[in-house]
Amino acid sequence: MKQPLRDVRSYRLPTEVIDPLRHGLPKVSSQTIAAIIREVPAYAEPFSGALGHKIARAVRAALGTFLNLVSRPGADPGTPMSSAIEAAYALGRGEARSGRSLDALLAAYRVGARVAWRGLAAISVEAGQPAATIADFAELVFAYIDELSAASVAGHADELAASGRIRLRRLQELAQALVAGEPAHVLQGLAEQAEWAPPQSLTALLLPERAARWVIDLLDPRTLQLADAVPDLPGLTVLLVPDPQGCSRPTLNRLLTGHNVVIGPARPWTEARSSLDRAVRVYRLGPPDGGAVTDTEDHLAAVVVTADPSALADLRAWALTPLAGERGAAAAKLIETLRSWLLHHGRREDVAAELFVHPQTVRYRMARLRELYGERLRDPQWVLALTIALAIPET
Repeated sequence: MKQPLRDVRSYRLPTEVIDPLRHGLPKVSSQTIAAIIREVPAYAEPFSGALGHKIARAVRAALGTFLNLVSRPGADPGTPMSSAIEAAYALGRGEARSGRSLDALLAAYRVGARVAWRGLAAISVEAGQPAATIADFAELVFAYIDELSAASVAGHADELAASGRIRLRRLQELAQALVAGEPAHVLQGLAEQAEWAPPQSLTALLLPERAARWVIDLLDPRTLQLADAVPDLPGLTVLLVPDPQGCSRPTLNRLLTGHNVVIGPARPWTEARSSLDRAVRVYRLGPPDGGAVTDTEDHLAAVVVTADPSALADLRAWALTPLAGERGAAAAKLIETLRSWLLHHGRREDVAAELFVHPQTVRYRMARLRELYGERLRDPQWVLALTIALAIPET
């Protein structure tokens, strides 16, 4: 049973018990350190260098503090106990910074407690102490080690949490810099600070924040996340996914099905901004809904045609000048038919099927269009202009 710490602070061991223990403390400390090195492999290397001397001093100080606590009745134990707790807490943080796990630290405490107690108990037995005194002493030793262990565990956890928060903040800074299109040397520096291994390429995903929380665990662990990266598209999150090109791109499409995602093109990782720009432009053409995945690779023509909306509007107005005298509904039907006729290369049956009209209706409308345009419908330059002008239906 764990002995509460207040027993360590209030319990007094007689001088005849403490003196032999204090005399044998260096030997017990050495035995404890040797056992930790032998039984906890993660500590073998640290003890072999300069750090080993610091840890050895910490072990001896911890055992010495314990003897001081149980040998000074009526004295204020706060200072020595606080110092021991602070040292154990600092040890835990140091272990986290060194990359050693909590398992190694707790194993070291278990080994240290066992070996230290065995050595101290042997001294007490040799000094002729009664069994009851040795039993009480055992509970005090393990209660004390428990407190130190708990302090180290807290230090280890706090350091990991602090390190995690720092790294998360640095990853956010990296994502913001990528989206902002910062120079390559700035991005390289931020990636190093965030301990982020740059991939060959990044692909931007534009999706609702709720969907991002679902899919990010399915993606490469290096995936960067940035909420509200596009100011005028609130509620959308950007994910920058490493290397989802080639054969892995279809896999990415399947993973994202059901989440209303726009997938940008793969770009060298320092040029991720251009992938996001493409995704945003396709999103503006028509946001996905119903769980659709919109791959920008399937919308390149629309991106090109709408690259300059003002120029497209001017081209459309110029190309449709011959229809200026037509009435609203009639003009709309002629424009619809002309667009389909251009896209289907004049195949009347295909045009009729797309427009849900009789082929004879197509014949009639095209006759009217030929009256209005004349030979211009045979001119490659006019055909090109009309095709571009009518490529995207006017909304």
